[in-house]
Amino acid sequence: MSTKAIDKNKLSELLNSLLFKQTLIAPVEAEEDILLFKNVESADQVVLDYQNTITPVKDWFFSQTEELFEFKNKITELEINDLPATDGEYILFGARPCDLKSVELLDLVFDEDGEFSDSFYKEKRDRTTIIGLSCSEPGAYCFCNSLDGLSPTATCNADIMLTEMDGDYLVEVLTDKGEKLVSDNSSYFSDKYSEEDKETRTEEIVSNMKLTVDVDDIEAIMQKEDVYLSDYWQELSLKCLGCAVCTYICPTCHCYDIRDYSRGNAGIRYRCWDSCMFNDFTEAAGDHNPRPTRRERVRQRFMHKLRFFDERYGDTGCVGCGRCLEKCPVNLDITRVISDVKELA
Repeated sequence: MSTKAIDKNKLSELLNSLLFKQTLIAPVEAEEDILLFKNVESADQVVLDYQNTITPVKDWFFSQTEELFEFKNKITELEINDLPATDGEYILFGARPCDLKSVELLDLVFDEDGEFSDSFYKEKRDRTTIIGLSCSEPGAYCFCNSLDGLSPTATCNADIMLTEMDGDYLVEVLTDKGEKLVSDNSSYFSDKYSEEDKETRTEEIVSNMKLTVDVDDIEAIMQKEDVYLSDYWQELSLKCLGCAVCTYICPTCHCYDIRDYSRGNAGIRYRCWDSCMFNDFTEAAGDHNPRPTRRERVRQRFMHKLRFFDERYGDTGCVGCGRCLEKCPVNLDITRVISDVKELA
């Protein structure tokens, strides 16, 4: 890893230069106060001064709706054809540390030990260079610093990480992809900062964190039978509307449904985001449903984030981005749930 610097005024020039060779995905203002990761045609569209986007970067690697293949029904057989593969290289710019961590977690799901690999997800990952952007001012709902290995400046899964300093950005070059990008555009970078400068800046930003929660031993506590069977989940479910906004804006939720769209004897199979908060999500043949009420569904959401994901992959399924706290219409607060559950034990 190497540490460099780039002047703030040169950043837009760099992004415009990259646009000639690669597709750039970055935070843009889709509507007033609504920021999304979108393809950009000019660096002027990129928003730098923001706390977080509405939807996370998973929307790029694991699209809300994604076509899988096309099919044709013939008289004696079913013909299945792959859709044309995407080509070219991509730059994902501006991902915050919480979203960078979420990509690391999604890698575990969609490319588990290289044995169970989702080709649609992996193709985008392999073709994408990620330039992360540290938070300079944590939001009111952010609590990433409460989670192991996370902070407003954590590099996580970035190829290059930018941290705002006085008049420029400290640049951490972290992977071979990052080294190549910097080497190919060396005129934009200079040697100015050290790792000590990053540590000092991190301490300054962390001191402004407004929300914290104690997550020590939460996975072990969630395993306890009396916690799983507690009436607490019923009380919590009475508040929930079942709207599923928490799962759609969550950086690590990855449930999806598969559907066919057909006209005549031809059609396309596609997948789209789904949610464990919907009453038909686990519905099976014969009208059997293992989660028949909102109580089971609310419990499942928090159990998956804080216990089941950890049991399978060895890491918590929450990255502390605070999106669910901010957008839940009835203020179902995961930090409050964590504190309440620890009291149950």
